[in-house]
Amino acid sequence: MESDKQKFISVVSRFVDYNAKRLPDDVVLCLGKMADEERDERAKLMYGCMLRDIELAAETSRPVCQDTGLVQFFVEAGTEFPLLRELPEALKEAVERASVSAPLRPNAVEYPSENNTGTNTGRGVPYIEYDIVPDSRKLKLTVYMQGGGAALPGRAAVFPPSKGFRGIAEFVADAMVEKGINACPPLVVGVGVAGCMPTAAKLAKHACLRKLGRYSELTEIAEEERKLKALLDEIAIGPQGVGGRASTMAVNIETACHHPSSMGVAVQFSCWAMRRGVLEFDEDLTVKCLTHGGF
Repeated sequence: MESDKQKFISVVSRFVDYNAKRLPDDVVLCLGKMADEERDERAKLMYGCMLRDIELAAETSRPVCQDTGLVQFFVEAGTEFPLLRELPEALKEAVERASVSAPLRPNAVEYPSENNTGTNTGRGVPYIEYDIVPDSRKLKLTVYMQGGGAALPGRAAVFPPSKGFRGIAEFVADAMVEKGINACPPLVVGVGVAGCMPTAAKLAKHACLRKLGRYSELTEIAEEERKLKALLDEIAIGPQGVGGRASTMAVNIETACHHPSSMGVAVQFSCWAMRRGVLEFDEDLTVKCLTHGGF
């Protein structure tokens, strides 16, 4: 009889495999809406290619993009979840299984030897970030597969707070202009503002993972998100750099308190093939998928 650990590994490995081949429902809907609203013929053609790629990936059970990225896990784990102690080993094994079944392209490269481990696992990979929930017996697991191109424009810096929103907007726009086209637009743009660069970078990644169409619950931040999206769309990179009315699917900002004399700012990008999936496990390992209706 399959143990609870093996059952968990089996579900997660199948979902990592599935996540490489099926984009989340909100992303597919967003791309379809952007295609309908686009008037530039080259951009409409490019959206048509993207939507056809999504269909073919599902029909042939192949990854949406050949760069299946580095696998990252964001875990909201209850302190009473039965497999809490075994999560690191279980998630590593799940990635190794999915690397064979999908298959996923081997992307875990060691530094400085530049040796490819061949398994998508290794030192620090898969990346696992934990958020512990007291007295809960559930686990919420977000899987994110970020390709190399999407990571290229990422930046972090520390500003004097007097730079304000204008300084943040210029910083993000410069990153978009310099390497946004390498990230395969239209993009999801995540911005983090905090007390230091590491915290800002962490918040920027979480901002990227937010469901599309959902603005910040803070009124002033939501207004900044709208302004920054309008600014980035005016750059007119368009889908895959061919031009068009929009270059972003979403622009999300997450914030934390900063020091009176310094403010960490970071920006992260996700490509149009936004491979982000969420599973929710009960204590008996009953699982519900929150992002993909077909899983």
